[in-house]
Amino acid sequence: MRTTATSAPWPGAEVTVGMGQMLVRGGRPAENLARAVDVIQRAAGEGCDLVVLPECLDVGWTHPAARELAQPIPGERSALLGHAARQSGVYVAAGLTEREGEQVYNAAVLLSPQGDILLKHRKINELAIAHDLYSIGDRLGVAHTPIGTMALSICADNFPSSLALGHALARMGARLLLSPSAWAVQADYDHQAKPYGALWLEAYTELARLYDLTVVGVSNVGPIEAGVWAGRQCIGCSLAVGPGGTVLAQGPYGDTAEALVVFRAQVRPPLAWGTDLAAVLRDRGYVGP
Repeated sequence: MRTTATSAPWPGAEVTVGMGQMLVRGGRPAENLARAVDVIQRAAGEGCDLVVLPECLDVGWTHPAARELAQPIPGERSALLGHAARQSGVYVAAGLTEREGEQVYNAAVLLSPQGDILLKHRKINELAIAHDLYSIGDRLGVAHTPIGTMALSICADNFPSSLALGHALARMGARLLLSPSAWAVQADYDHQAKPYGALWLEAYTELARLYDLTVVGVSNVGPIEAGVWAGRQCIGCSLAVGPGGTVLAQGPYGDTAEALVVFRAQVRPPLAWGTDLAAVLRDRGYVGP
């Protein structure tokens, strides 16, 4: 899906971004959506232009209730978040569990300050343990907005081993790559001995360094109470990396570490288009195809 706006982003624009590191309780969509609306409102109150929320924030990632509780997009849940975006006057990127016929998707939406759906993305690089629950997405897209060209990817779509997806989105013009996520560890994980997040920092830095874009990944917090990863904990540690590979913001770590992390991001114009990008990427050390 590709959408356009009537006005283009201005070179070197700065935007204020809120990372909504919220609690998600599996199988409790009404409760979770109420928290999401509260985060959107608080972020607007702190001057945010854009709010990024976690993966599958309605039902919880891999919660088996998704088979019964997933809803269409557009639908009641996307409309609820759209209403909050409109009331608050902000862009919102949020992960939702989507039903289409008999299939369930791990999806995300980008909502405009008018509450419209600008983008819908279905996760492509889904973990093998979730293949019996979620179907696989089959397309990528960008949305041109007055604050910059934005794209959606979901969590493992940004694994270092699947960065082809991010490269494609950057080549399509993405300046803000927004990634609703659910970062989980074993309950006994020792964050002091091995600080969480090296994998994401590696992947985000590579894309940000090569293309001068900003990558924002936002994870929920809270226990995973059912499904294949029951007993693990989502631990936040949300991360934003900007042009040059600079870490712009990071959320606190922990299964109770709810937070709204606000930062400024510079939206730079594309370095080049089409085949002209090859020379730029080569000069920056890229050796891929």
